[in-house]
Amino acid sequence: MNKVTFNTERCKGCGLCVEACPKKILVLDEAVLNSKGYHPAKMTEQEKCIACAMCAMMCPDCVIKVEKE
Repeated sequence: MNKVTFNTERCKGCGLCVEACPKKILVLDEAVLNSKGYHPAKMTEQEKCIACAMCAMMCPDCVIKVEKE
């Protein structure tokens, strides 16, 4: 299975990764605030990820790591 991980403490909740995801499986986690006061991005359905890495390419803070099986 493809794996996407987020460094939630570095995420500033800009939403660029959410917009870039072709599968629309990324969201800003409204239930969580990181230490900087932002809602970090999270994946809703890991099994639907195609590991295209569009999210990681769009992230200005390099908080997303994509591993393809």
